[in-house]
Amino acid sequence: MVANLDPKYMTPQEYLDWEEQQPIKYEYINGEVFAMTGGTIPHSAIAINLATSLKNHLRGGSCRVYGADAKVGISENGPFHYPDVAVTCDERDRQAIKAIYHPCLIVEVLSPSTESFDRGKKFQQYRRISNLREYVLISADQIMVECFRLNERGLWELSTYVEGEEIYLSSVDFRCAIELLYEDVVFEDAETGNVV
Repeated sequence: MVANLDPKYMTPQEYLDWEEQQPIKYEYINGEVFAMTGGTIPHSAIAINLATSLKNHLRGGSCRVYGADAKVGISENGPFHYPDVAVTCDERDRQAIKAIYHPCLIVEVLSPSTESFDRGKKFQQYRRISNLREYVLISADQIMVECFRLNERGLWELSTYVEGEEIYLSSVDFRCAIELLYEDVVFEDAETGNVV
């Protein structure tokens, strides 16, 4: 995400109407809009691998899987974000056109430029969604998945998955080998810049 160099404060409705006319996506936070930047090939592959697996798992049921073009609203007044993958099983989102407001699962594939925001402020905002049960962060430069899961006491617990382990997403009763998320993903060595 890149901050808009010419901040223009908008109401939530002004933002929703304005963004429909724009050639790129913008997130909306506290009256300001922020242009969404492109990701890497590994980032895209990971998101598609997960979205495809979730879609196959949930096919025929009441849950819907959305990719990076689906806007999630924290409330009708924002903020509005574009997670890499979101799942909603809530009837109120069934007829959504501009944004979903009741996801049970949100996934962000981490990028160096947005990782601190995804872990911090964005997660803080997402936690305001009453239906949210899991927030998943997937590394794009190593095989690692972090799943923040809301427990029965209302506290967020972290489960970390690494190479060779099975991932479990309780919000949608989904299990898979972590390697499935990284299928066809090529990593770059941070020190040498070589493909590993």
